[in-house]
Amino acid sequence: MPEEANAGVARADAGGDAGEVAGAARSAGAPAEGAFAVRADAGGGTAGGSGARADAAVGAPTVLVGVTGCIAAYKACEVVRGLQKAGARVKVVMTEHACEFVGPTTFRALTREPVAVGLFEEPGDPIHHVSLAQECDAFVIAPCTANVAAKIAHGIADDLLTATALATRSPLVLACAMNAGMYEAAATQENLAALVRRGVRLVEPGEGYLACGDVGRGRLAEVGDIVEAALAAAGRARDMAGMRVLVTAGPTEEPLDPVRCLTNRSSGKTGYALARAAARRGAQVALVSGPVALPAPDGVRVVRVRTAREMLAAAEREFPEADLAVFSAAVADMRPADEAPRKLKKGRDDAALAQVRLVPNPDVLATCAVRKRAGQVVVGFAAETEDVVENARAKLASKHADLVVANYVGDGRAFGADDNRVALVAAGGVKELARMPKTALADAVLDAALRLRG
Repeated sequence: MPEEANAGVARADAGGDAGEVAGAARSAGAPAEGAFAVRADAGGGTAGGSGARADAAVGAPTVLVGVTGCIAAYKACEVVRGLQKAGARVKVVMTEHACEFVGPTTFRALTREPVAVGLFEEPGDPIHHVSLAQECDAFVIAPCTANVAAKIAHGIADDLLTATALATRSPLVLACAMNAGMYEAAATQENLAALVRRGVRLVEPGEGYLACGDVGRGRLAEVGDIVEAALAAAGRARDMAGMRVLVTAGPTEEPLDPVRCLTNRSSGKTGYALARAAARRGAQVALVSGPVALPAPDGVRVVRVRTAREMLAAAEREFPEADLAVFSAAVADMRPADEAPRKLKKGRDDAALAQVRLVPNPDVLATCAVRKRAGQVVVGFAAETEDVVENARAKLASKHADLVVANYVGDGRAFGADDNRVALVAAGGVKELARMPKTALADAVLDAALRLRG
């Protein structure tokens, strides 16, 4: 079947030259040229035509750029140049339909690297999609058509690009480009939402005149924004290697009897996203999890608990070895004083059901944080319905935390949702974050914690 026959188009305006790309990347916040060490190799023509070839230095990140069949494919050339000017090594993988718009020769000339298209065209590497997947620090697909996004969302790997996307453990960034109707279609939105839940970074398309003649959302994002997202993903690829991280997640359940319990609405999604992100960034992660309906993140050691006292015991075992401890669990403040050995029945145990005596639970965050050692960073969470920042500031001091993530909860916000709005509260100030997917929020919290660690 045709791979991308209806993939749509993104924008019809001509792009600028490589110098403009670098300027755009800098204005968007991407590292300036030379942000990674760059060396000049003799031989070959160059970006600037100086007669020397500018290559990424040893140790610089490798970014794999995927190009799919869309009229915006020509913009991938500018993405490649923007990444190179920031010092990254760039390799390119293309779909067959992408070659109808821009030829592999163009990317070979720009990157001085082989350009991969077919699954079986590299006789020296019989498992090419695996080697590409393992080699890159980040994989950015720009442009990404609706068809390719759908394939990745559903685990379809019927060509080299999608097989590589399925095989890679590196951060995946998609910059979609398509007709406005295709972008707004329920199927496309569901596919993109599924990818975001798995930690894929989307660079949202822009609005405007599309090459098909329509006006709407679907044009490829600005090159500088794509470059910035790719470099951020590559920079995070292994920036936590060697670190030990403790994450607590989910609710606790405090039993009243074998049937009933005192608990809360926490889904554990934020804590699981934090554990998954830290593991992806190279850390050894211990996830102490209350009862949730979530699969264990790949590469994460999960310690399952039920009550607050069980969570405290598990956290105290893990905390001394942790370089970073993130207490995102919603631990019940109180528990029934007595747990009945049998179900309390209406009509027979009305007095016991009408008056349940509660006693305080241990404070997991405060108990651990008061013992933190030099260089250890502790992050707490606060779920608040009012005076959110003020309450988080108070918690920062009383719980001996280095950072408190203040959640705006209530009215369907935070608990159970796939996105959230928070404020990061530290001794040095407050940073309000826009509502974002919890997968993106996880990286933002880890970034802030690493800055505190120094």
